[in-house]
Amino acid sequence: MMLDYESLRLIWWLLVAVLLIGYAVMDGFDLGVATLLPWVARTDGERRVLINSIGPTWDGNQVWLILGAGAVFAAWPIVYAAAFSGMYVALLLVLFALFMRPVGFDYRSKMPQTAWRTTWDYALFVGGFVPALVIGVAFGNFLQGVPFHFDDTMRSFYTGSFWALLNPFALLTGLVSVAMLAMHGASFLLIKTEGVVQQRSLTASRIAAIVTIALFAVAGFWVANGIEGYRIVGTLDLAGPSNPLNKEVVLAAGAWLDNFRHYPALWSVPVLGFAGAAIVLLLGKGKPGLSFIASGVSVSGIAATAGVALFPFVLPSSTNPSQSLTMWDATSSQQTLWLMLIAALIFMPIILAYTSWVFRVLRGKVTEESIRANDHAVY
Repeated sequence: MMLDYESLRLIWWLLVAVLLIGYAVMDGFDLGVATLLPWVARTDGERRVLINSIGPTWDGNQVWLILGAGAVFAAWPIVYAAAFSGMYVALLLVLFALFMRPVGFDYRSKMPQTAWRTTWDYALFVGGFVPALVIGVAFGNFLQGVPFHFDDTMRSFYTGSFWALLNPFALLTGLVSVAMLAMHGASFLLIKTEGVVQQRSLTASRIAAIVTIALFAVAGFWVANGIEGYRIVGTLDLAGPSNPLNKEVVLAAGAWLDNFRHYPALWSVPVLGFAGAAIVLLLGKGKPGLSFIASGVSVSGIAATAGVALFPFVLPSSTNPSQSLTMWDATSSQQTLWLMLIAALIFMPIILAYTSWVFRVLRGKVTEESIRANDHAVY
């Protein structure tokens, strides 16, 4: 028997959140390792250690991004259309940066010249740093509202520009993203490396944890005191047809904290962001697995904090707040959500089981000696 429309909408909000957080956790440490590449590794051998620590799994981890984007397209087609068309330049920037990863991994060690390898090292850095920054910037703009609106025929119009996305608050959230993923990547390197590289990774994880805590706190203070949030006034038919034009939304100072005020238990979500980073800061290299779990908890907590604050908004409109897109009025049909839920219940366990198996098979340290012994079989 098909679930009711209201329940399906809520379930799909949770599923999309899980997929996007899954991307932040699973591909986040890949982006973090690439971001740290110029600093943690200083010789060609050390850089090959870092590259091969994520080389076997980075492409599989990126599947979470495809799943997340696909879920947004299927569950919230209006959101997909408005966000992807409005932020087209920013998304292309992310895609072109991600293009640097496969070619960087494959071509970097094909030739022995230092200039050749250094060029690809910085290409891999771009492929890690730019997506982390731009995705964080995007969430900063979501919290401020995106300049789009609809006409009477439900065509969306974006009235902003790429440079307007790079405003002070959005750049702050972008730096939060870079810092937390650098922390996550450094924590992963504690598991996969040894010796001087591991020691530098420990230092990097602690510095990134401090920066993450500080920037996350500043961003939270800014949201509470410097940004007007969005609030639905009146009643909204939670099981009615999807029509983002049938509601009234007002801007109010501190409105993004409404959910935390109404449900105090939700304060545990940002607490996890702070606590995970604090554990990373306090732990040494003697417990790398626990440090990696803690950094994953921190990444999840920080990402979930943004989702909880926005709920039920998915894409707020700064041009016409009442045309903001929410999880209640921007979804696909009830039948579509139900069929996709069945597919998700079948395939998600398979993906999780396969991912777990891959990481179990590929466990263990990556060393310069192992790379020299398998020089033609590794990156």
